[in-house]
Amino acid sequence: MSHPFKAVSLSFRQAPLAIRELLALDEVACRRFLQQLRTELHLSDLLVLSTCNRTEIYYAHEDDYSAAIIRALGELKNRPDALSFAPYFDHYAEPEAATRHLFEVALGLDAQVVGDMQIINQVKQAYQWTADADAAGPFLHRLLHTIFFANKRVQQETSFRDGAASVSYAALELVEELTADVASPRVLVVGLGEIGSDVCRHLAGSKSFANVTLCNRTRARAAQLAAEFAPGQLRVVDFEDLAEALRTADVIISSVNRETPFFTHDLVAHLDVLSYKFFIDLAVPRSVAADVEQVPGVLVYNVDAIQSKASAALEQRLAAVPQVRVIIDESVADFADWSREMLVSPLIQRMKANLEQLRQQELDRFQKKATPAEVKLLDEATRAFMQKVLKQHVLHLKAACRREEAEQLLPLLTTIFDLEHQTVAAA
Repeated sequence: MSHPFKAVSLSFRQAPLAIRELLALDEVACRRFLQQLRTELHLSDLLVLSTCNRTEIYYAHEDDYSAAIIRALGELKNRPDALSFAPYFDHYAEPEAATRHLFEVALGLDAQVVGDMQIINQVKQAYQWTADADAAGPFLHRLLHTIFFANKRVQQETSFRDGAASVSYAALELVEELTADVASPRVLVVGLGEIGSDVCRHLAGSKSFANVTLCNRTRARAAQLAAEFAPGQLRVVDFEDLAEALRTADVIISSVNRETPFFTHDLVAHLDVLSYKFFIDLAVPRSVAADVEQVPGVLVYNVDAIQSKASAALEQRLAAVPQVRVIIDESVADFADWSREMLVSPLIQRMKANLEQLRQQELDRFQKKATPAEVKLLDEATRAFMQKVLKQHVLHLKAACRREEAEQLLPLLTTIFDLEHQTVAAA
């Protein structure tokens, strides 16, 4: 795999939440960053992926641009000290390593909750932004579609996606644990992005919670989500009435998407907490300030504190990991074969054009002496002969690619077919 594909990754593996939230990107920032990397650094095959657990940039260039990318990320986030965070980044300088990492991320192997089903949708969304920015070439297009096909195989051939072991489900089970001794716990969900909406669906499907309230800055989004369930199963409160909803809630689950914490110490202190109140913060950057926990009676759990509670589902998924790795190995190998074959594609096109030119020259010589029927027959015969000759060479070249011997054959075939000076229009 000779395509210069690389990746730089800031993830929960190396970086704590306090670092990750400083460099997290929303959709607008991701789209802007794509254009910046494309126009200013002249990078191709770009993919910018930013979730609660990671911010990653995939790119193609012969040189290592990781430092320049981190510096550009800092500029975008108004963090001139971004390079000081470099030790928290993982680097994938070899194409196969970067490719395999993207497979493992997209399929949920490299997730905080193994098998997280949200990540593949986030990768698809990131790919759409790349396509909109015209920042992908044949390599990245093929790679992403290979990953999506591998994801289908994982779903169909393994139990890796069975059960509900996801960040949102982990939040649900944490709430169940925290409110085990609370009669009819009152749960308030603030912020209804993808994770917040998933949490609401899990709450609605649980028999443990009959008092669930939704609040979103845009009421229509909350009403739309509540309409998915029986009337009254999920109640909606206007954003202007959030203060009263906070006072009565036992658990507040927040996935508010903003640069600075929404729930501050002063805001929570004014709630006059009489008993325990739990804040579960699923947002990156954090939507609940760190000092909120200093308010008496308040406990805060952030993304890094949420561990998988879906034990049975998680065990089943872990048991399926070897099968998933086999699928990834097969997919990476197939993709590597395709990538190597791309090396010889220009040569094949020149061979085809060369043979077609020779065929037309010979037809021109003989068709003057032949009847129209003979010309047609001669055209069909020579075309079939040319295709057979070409097919044999193509098969040998592809086999050589799989043996990683193509580079040895390229000069020989170029000389045999006199292709060095042959120019071909793009096919």
